Amino acid sequence: LSLQGKVTVSHVFCVPGLPERELDRLATDLADAGISLTTVAPSSDLVLPIDRLREHGVEVGLGSDGVRDSWSPFGNADMLHRSHLLAWVRDARLDEELEAAFRAGADGGARLLGLPEADLKPGSPADFLLVRGECLPQVVVDLPRREMVVRGGRIVARDGELVGR
Repeated sequence: LSLQGKVTVSHVFCVPGLPERELDRLATDLADAGISLTTVAPSSDLVLPIDRLREHGVEVGLGSDGVRDSWSPFGNADMLHRSHLLAWVRDARLDEELEAAFRAGADGGARLLGLPEADLKPGSPADFLLVRGECLPQVVVDLPRREMVVRGGRIVARDGELVGR
């Protein structure tokens, strides 16, 4: 079927509970097959062992599951908020850990889909949000108001409200 590098599995809530030897074997098999995983960071018990998987070459992304549905009534499709939750359930304390949680939400999904990272370099997609903050780790912790959200170079939200409705 030629799906090498095109398969991503989500809701693999059994992976965090695997014994180390089984986890390592699974991670090696996943990396060899080019299969990626996503987490929604539902709790510390169920979040994927991201660092361990990446050590084996497994791509891991962060996703936003249901949006205000019976599975996730608090879901809001806000990836900054999801990055905050990932940092929370992983007990992130260092700047690097907080930044890694942000990167998982900002770029992890794009990487899995083979899309370019959203950065501010020429030629990159103009996808970004503007918030007030001293540094990225502070933004992940504080979740400041989204002053502007830009998608594909077009302002789609300002001061927390959608524009152009």
